[in-house]
Amino acid sequence: MSDPTEANGTAGTAGAGEAAQPAAGSGARERRVRVVLVDDHRMFRTGVQAEIGQTAETGVEVVGEAADVDQAVTVITATRPEVVLLDVHLPGGGGVEVLRRCAPLMSDTERPVRFLALSVSDAAEDVIGVIRGGARGYVTKTITGTDLINSVFRVQEGDAVFSPRLAGFVLDAFASTDAPPVDEDLDRLTQREREVLRLIARGYAYKEIAKQLYISVKTVESHVSAVLRKLQLSNRHELTRWATARRLV
Repeated sequence: MSDPTEANGTAGTAGAGEAAQPAAGSGARERRVRVVLVDDHRMFRTGVQAEIGQTAETGVEVVGEAADVDQAVTVITATRPEVVLLDVHLPGGGGVEVLRRCAPLMSDTERPVRFLALSVSDAAEDVIGVIRGGARGYVTKTITGTDLINSVFRVQEGDAVFSPRLAGFVLDAFASTDAPPVDEDLDRLTQREREVLRLIARGYAYKEIAKQLYISVKTVESHVSAVLRKLQLSNRHELTRWATARRLV
């Protein structure tokens, strides 16, 4: 795992850099944005750094990285970036927990820290969860480097940014009078516990879950026990019925 406060400064791709630059001969970009990358996969952080982090071309300066909730809060507090690219699924409580603990930084009128969720998940509960938590937008990891750079600058300026296929249901969820209420039972679970819950409900064995989430079988067992206790359920069959009733499977 890399040092969470290290900014690697690897070169960006030519395509993203060229698309984001002003016309030839106009010099370096006038716009600048300081960014922290929060994702528990080091290879993904490295890829994002390579795609957007050539500051002279893109205007994006990656000032820190983090792989879990505690690291994220530490590096964000220390560096005070304009924008945080935040994964939804993180060890230690998930992106929602980072947002909760960084709430004072988001509400700072002088130097607000703004969050843009960048996740492989397009599940409604993940999107709504981080938006309720204070994130300014949500894009999936299929986004291009050029679009990600543009999204970062838009969030820095205070805009809300969403991947096209997510924007519609986000608007519906917050504008509709019959939008589903907050599920207090689900809110008791950490992000990792929700991941385990979904996989259990889909019929995965403990070993399969451990392999998919890069954790030990013992850790899976601990998460399942915590989920059953918090939801006051007795076994995985009841858990599956509970998840199916809420359309989490």
